[in-house]
Amino acid sequence: MHLEQQDLSQILETAIVAARLAGQRAMEEIHYVKATLKHETELVTETDRRCQQIIVNRIRETFPDAGFIGEEGEPGQIFKRGPRGEPALWWVIDPIDGTNNFAHGIPIFAVSIGVLLEGRPVAGVVFNPATDSMYTAVAGGEAQLDGRRIQSGTDDIKPVTSVGLDSHFGSTLPVWVQLIVRQCRFRNFGTTALQMAYVAGGGLVGMIACTPKLWDIAAGAALAEASGATITDWQGQPLFPIEPAEYEGKPFQLVAANQTAHPKLLEYLKW
Repeated sequence: MHLEQQDLSQILETAIVAARLAGQRAMEEIHYVKATLKHETELVTETDRRCQQIIVNRIRETFPDAGFIGEEGEPGQIFKRGPRGEPALWWVIDPIDGTNNFAHGIPIFAVSIGVLLEGRPVAGVVFNPATDSMYTAVAGGEAQLDGRRIQSGTDDIKPVTSVGLDSHFGSTLPVWVQLIVRQCRFRNFGTTALQMAYVAGGGLVGMIACTPKLWDIAAGAALAEASGATITDWQGQPLFPIEPAEYEGKPFQLVAANQTAHPKLLEYLKW
């Protein structure tokens, strides 16, 4: 199904407003956070849940038949509601991407809202409330930061450029990590969505994520693709389309990079 520009504009406007409302609430609560352990390596706060509800409520005002996939469901579960009617839009939400930072009072986190149609990202918003930076994109349009076009660029991997890496690699440090950290400035901001936005804007030439979930990458994928970047799994295969109705929280392996750096990162991952 094809969405008209008017439809995409309404989707994007709704996502922007919802992200800003959630981001404002998060900043109000950042110094009063109580976190609990969700998984062995993940924290969750009540603010995550409140911000997700703020986003869902705002979207439903404009799109009452929308479907949702969100990080914060019942204990041990994701939040999931199927769409009703057409177009069958799935809004994929991470209310606070970077909860570990947020829970420790570090203002480096993002509100991530992606929209899927037929399993592909058609819109994405990544909002950094600490800097009031709004990254946006729609299918067939430009990636933008605060209304200005951004592009992933063509910079290579070298000592003065940066690659984003994940936090958890298992019991041993993979050889490919060692190869990367010796050749460039490696970064981990603690938020996959924001790192994908930085790839879209050219601040990072690329990034590798080991176990992101759909809500971590849906919005960033829309941004990166619109900026000219390439997004694949570690074997170089496309991540999308997926079947949202069947998604239950399976992690992905992701490489997002400009078109110069992407093939090199894939080569490193073979080590």
